[in-house]
Amino acid sequence: MLYSNILLAYDGSKASTKAFQHAVALAKLSPGTKLHVVHVYAFPRLYIGEALAPIPASVNKEVYDVAVETSEKAAQLLKESGVEGTVELIQGGAAETILDYAKTHSCDVIVIGSRGLGGIREFVLGSVSHNVVQHSVVPVLVIK
Repeated sequence: MLYSNILLAYDGSKASTKAFQHAVALAKLSPGTKLHVVHVYAFPRLYIGEALAPIPASVNKEVYDVAVETSEKAAQLLKESGVEGTVELIQGGAAETILDYAKTHSCDVIVIGSRGLGGIREFVLGSVSHNVVQHSVVPVLVIK
């Protein structure tokens, strides 16, 4: 099956770099295919009991700087691939943001790495890829 509007979730991890290569290969199968590369980041939150503790601004700046660096790397990879597409940096919850983006931009497939850079890992799939697979209304290609 050929796709014309591909969404790639990219976080700079080894699995998402492999997913990038697969998304590019899919896009090259059909002329005119557009590749949407999305990097989602979230500022850390620290809860103490039921209260949300403040995070130092320097930590939030570091998170944002890494997110910008990751999206710039994705933009460079996209440029080198020769595939038409866009790279977007979006703040929010990863799985929810990816699913909303796919719906809003009428993507016909989501390509995602099996595990990202998250600290806590599940046995088979990362929590983001697992949630995307479970809630997506379009096909999801999970790359190991």
